[in-house]
Amino acid sequence: MDGWLAAAADRRRDDGLVRRTDARRHPRARDGVLDLASNDYLGLATDARLRAAAIVATERYGTGAGASRVVTGTTGAHDDLEDALVTLTGQRSALVFSSGYAANTGLLTALGDPDTLIISDAHVHASLIDGARLSRSPVVVCPHADLGALESLLRNRNEPRVVVVVESVYSVLGDAADLVRTAALCREHDALLVVDEAHGIGVLGEGRGAVHAAGLAGAPHVAVTATLSKALGAQGGAVLGAPALREHLVNSARSFVFDTGLAPAAAAAAAQAARIVDADPGLPAALHAVADVVAAAAGVERAPGAVQSVPADGPGQAVAAAETLLDAGVLVGCFRPPSVPDGISRLRLVARAGVDVDRAAQAADLAGRSVRTPVGGAV
Repeated sequence: MDGWLAAAADRRRDDGLVRRTDARRHPRARDGVLDLASNDYLGLATDARLRAAAIVATERYGTGAGASRVVTGTTGAHDDLEDALVTLTGQRSALVFSSGYAANTGLLTALGDPDTLIISDAHVHASLIDGARLSRSPVVVCPHADLGALESLLRNRNEPRVVVVVESVYSVLGDAADLVRTAALCREHDALLVVDEAHGIGVLGEGRGAVHAAGLAGAPHVAVTATLSKALGAQGGAVLGAPALREHLVNSARSFVFDTGLAPAAAAAAAQAARIVDADPGLPAALHAVADVVAAAAGVERAPGAVQSVPADGPGQAVAAAETLLDAGVLVGCFRPPSVPDGISRLRLVARAGVDVDRAAQAADLAGRSVRTPVGGAV
């Protein structure tokens, strides 16, 4: 095993794909750094109102849930969060998991069986890919955003049940799904549409998400998954949809039944964030104003979500460009295979509400010039 691990490490190094955890890269570990890397889209992770809610929940319930939510791990903070998510998104019910990853894997494994086909967009998140693989279902990967291919797969399937899996906003490229047309196809072919709103809630539809903006909130053939660690600035995940789906997951989703519940502090913080977004559509609007500036300065087409993607010629160039920006006091994401579904290395610039717009424009301009400069050349 040691030899196999060493060989794998050598391959990563040769391909320029070595990744590291580095606390020094955290945006709050460096004074004056401009954060265009984190998914804290609305700046709520440091909001005093979320901190206060977390403290109150910690003092009342302790630092951990203590058990699975079907044992003793459900607290008032969890119930409050589910109510707040229902209000924000317009869905009929919500079930909170310990992470977005657990929500996605839990949903698909609880829905899957040999008689249920899963049709998955080629660009969906790893958690959805893993959930599909674990589901015991036949799985077909549909070309990205290809509604003609999706219609053909739905029409020609042999299985009596089918689940279609997409993201409202795709996490690396930042492009958005056509939810209206996708949902119409699913309704026509009696399919359940699962929409991962990890990068949509707090960002699109005045913060209520792309499903709400498309007029699909509460639609019986649409289920939503959400991540609470991005725009909502906390931790955890959720599945939103019909009450019957929630009941099924409480009894069947292994990543819910056999996992300790989300820490009460995180649940309370996320609930507070949902209420803030519900009350203040100006927060997502501020994010989009920054996104307009970042995309224009970087010289890329404006993506509909917060993530603005700047392609590079290869992983070495992407890494060098990210280091150039870090030296200039700017944190950006550096995404390389296998994290990029199209195989193209890129800088991922995240527009965030509340950042210095002029400085963000300067950083985006530097990012654009850096990926167009040969490694080792002058920027």
